[in-house]
Amino acid sequence: MDFAEALRGRRTRRKLSQLELAVRAGTTQRHLSFLESGRSTPGRTMVIRLTESLDLPLRDRNDLLLAAGFAPAYPETPLDHDGLRPVHAALDHILAGHLPYPAIIVDRHGELIGANTAFDLLTEGAAEELLRPPVNVYRLALSPHGLAPRIINLDQWARHILNRLDQEHLTELHAELSGYVRPAVVPTGHLGFAAPLHLRTRRGELRLLTTVTTFATALDVTLAELKLEAFLPADAATARALTGEHGTPASVGA
Repeated sequence: MDFAEALRGRRTRRKLSQLELAVRAGTTQRHLSFLESGRSTPGRTMVIRLTESLDLPLRDRNDLLLAAGFAPAYPETPLDHDGLRPVHAALDHILAGHLPYPAIIVDRHGELIGANTAFDLLTEGAAEELLRPPVNVYRLALSPHGLAPRIINLDQWARHILNRLDQEHLTELHAELSGYVRPAVVPTGHLGFAAPLHLRTRRGELRLLTTVTTFATALDVTLAELKLEAFLPADAATARALTGEHGTPASVGA
């Protein structure tokens, strides 16, 4: 895909007009129109301003720079690089601090990077092959050999996961996991907020809400794509059931 097509596609996905993007990027609608038609060639600074104005993920910003003929601006450091040791330490601290409630770290593909020991309560009974690294938490959740048989509100939770895969453009994984569940039907009066995970466990039925945290100021692709997903009790019974279910976290990147 050339730069003009890539820029136009990302702008339309963001539902921005040429004028809105031009104002954000400090240029004119005419110039932006020329860029999207291939009649003008952008400089590196303009490409970076456009990617920032579109609020693109760092990986997409690099892709646009490459499409325009420039080197990527944002590094992609291997997770096991020594330079990320402070990040590992910070994530381990967060995982431990969230006990007795489950928490995990995943990458952009949903592969498990780290978890605290409370997460074991959620994965009990899952097939060994689904728990063998690299563990994909989305597949673990919806596979009939994973959490799915114990998820009481599977249709609702599956819709939540498949929507996330759509947002992350994980097309192949979306196609695979869609085959495990019934077609999504949005019920009348559906509000779409704070759907809990309703799960059968050895400690009884749990109702868990989730929060997702990212490194908002990350300038490294790897770091920007890490997500901390923390599970929180949605009712007092779940909070009581989880009390005492704690231990030390599995080290991030282990």
